[in-house]
This record gives sequence, C-alpha cells and structure tokens, in this order.
Amino acid sequence: MTTIIRFGIIGTNWITERFIDAAREVEGFALSAVYSRSAETGDAFAAKHGIAAVFTDLDEMAASGLIDAVYIASPNSFHAGQAIACMNHGIHVLCEKPIASNAYEFRQMIAAAKENGVLLMEALKSTLLPGFKAVQDNIQKLGTVRRYFASYCQYSSRYDAYKAGTVLNAFNPVFSNGALMDLGIYCVYPLVALFGKPEAIKATGVMLESGVDGEGSIVLQYAGMDAVIMYSKITHSSLPSEIQGENGSIVIDKISEAEKIEIQYRTGTVEDISRETSSKSMYYEAKEFIDLIKAGRTESSVNTFEISLATLEIMDEARKQIGLVYPADAVEAK
Repeated sequence: MTTIIRFGIIGTNWITERFIDAAREVEGFALSAVYSRSAETGDAFAAKHGIAAVFTDLDEMAASGLIDAVYIASPNSFHAGQAIACMNHGIHVLCEKPIASNAYEFRQMIAAAKENGVLLMEALKSTLLPGFKAVQDNIQKLGTVRRYFASYCQYSSRYDAYKAGTVLNAFNPVFSNGALMDLGIYCVYPLVALFGKPEAIKATGVMLESGVDGEGSIVLQYAGMDAVIMYSKITHSSLPSEIQGENGSIVIDKISEAEKIEIQYRTGTVEDISRETSSKSMYYEAKEFIDLIKAGRTESSVNTFEISLATLEIMDEARKQIGLVYPADAVEAK
C-alpha cells in the first residue's frame, strides 16, 4: 500500500499554489488542511484547491489529527514560531526559504525537530534540481576551482508600489524581508553546498528608506578561491552564473533554477551538461521531503541542517555589515 502523507498548508499566496500543483504529482501526497489568519481567505483557498479542513488557529490544526506534515510559506518572520509549534505536535515541517529570520531562530528549530523526532527541511529548490546535481557531478572537470560567481537580480513586481508610497511585505523589515533574504539566498545556498563556509565575508548593499536592502554584493574568501555574489530587487540582470576553474568554467543560465548548463574549457571545447527538469520545479523538493518521511528520516542529506545554518550565518554577517536589522533579531540580542 502507498503511504499517504497528509499535508497542512500555512500561507495562501502564489508560491503555495505552485507548491500544491507540483506536489500533487508526487506519490503519497494528500492535501488535507489549510491555516489562514482570515477565515474568509482560508475558505476561498480551500474551495479553490479542494481542501476539506480550514483552520484559523495553528495549534488546532497541528493537534487535529488531520495532518502529518506542513508546508510553510508565510512571511519569513513567522517561520520559526509556526514551525516549532507544529513540530511540538509531532508534525513534519517543510519550510520555505529562508527557513528562519536568522541563525539563532534556526537553532531553536533544529532543537525542536530533534526533541520531537520529526523531519525539518528548508524548501530551497535549487540544490534539489537535476541541474545542480549535474554541477556537482562535473565540477571536478574544472581542475582547481578559483572563483564562484552568482547573480540574481530581478526587478520586483512590488517595487513600483513601493516607489509610489505603498510598502508591501516584500519591502517591510517587520517580515524579515528584502533582497538578500528573497533573492541573495539563491546565490549563497549553492555556494555553501559546494564549498562550505568561507573564511571571510565582505558585504555592501543599498538600504531603502523602509529599512530593508534593495540590492547588494558579497565577496567571500576561501582557501585558494573566492566567491562573488550579486543580488537585487530594484534592478534587473540577465547575467549567467559561473564557476571558474583552471581548466575551464561551468556556466549556469540561472542560479535559482538551473536548466542550461555547460562547461566551457580553456581549449575552446564546450560540453553541455544540462539535465532535463520537470516543468514544475518544486516537484523535486516535495518528492525529497515526502520520500524522507516515508523512510523515517529526520534530516535531508541534500538540504542539510549544516548547509541551512551556514547560509543563515553568512546572511547574518552580511546584514550586520550593511546595517540590515529585523525585529526578529531582538530576541537573540536579549
């Protein structure tokens, strides 16, 4: 018999709908409940997606016996509290990136996962895609790696509203938002997955009047190599990302969702190492999470606690250097 994993959903935005659409292609996925602070919003979302149970109290959903796992796609500042509340009821947690506002919060989440014997995983899709595996499988062809360059600059659909005087969630520090947390993480996470933690970090950024960063750059030093990261929500760029070695470079079309990947050797030879990707890119994170639950695992071997924690520690240091502070940081400061 197929093991059925009953999911609750926290968050009723477009990313949640994209997750549901992809997860429904994974064997064993069942959508059982949704939590929303607004009953009206929850009812509308449930009707649209065929969800039987709607909750406006998170603890009630977690204790209802109707769900085995949750997918959390609420604003970043809510992630830790909601995840811990669910894990304390024995519920497995798949939490959107960034998994927490800072490293301190994530350490509390890890402790809760271990105490309750449940699975906790960051829903960072990039490292679970076939394209990233292609990079890992072929990187040795570059010889000694000397540089990692990643760029994710995408003009936000909410920036025009911001410039007109309306500060939406994407540009509100109360929700632990901004360019680094929203887009920069897509550059940092694969770096850590490939090369670990850096020896030194130097960050710069442009702060907006609302109190979040609009764009920024980070230079990270490793033994024998360095990394350069650029990210922005107030400009747009089509630059590919690149890993440079002494024999050649791996060129990646889009660091957040690699599809076209090739090795450009110094000799002039080009090798296409692209791998076919499902049209629903979130399928891979849903499958990884569900497969782990079925196997009785409490940590992913791909999106590990170590990688998620190191990524947050890098972003914490970068935020400190550019003066990006969130209300959520005050808890650690006490």
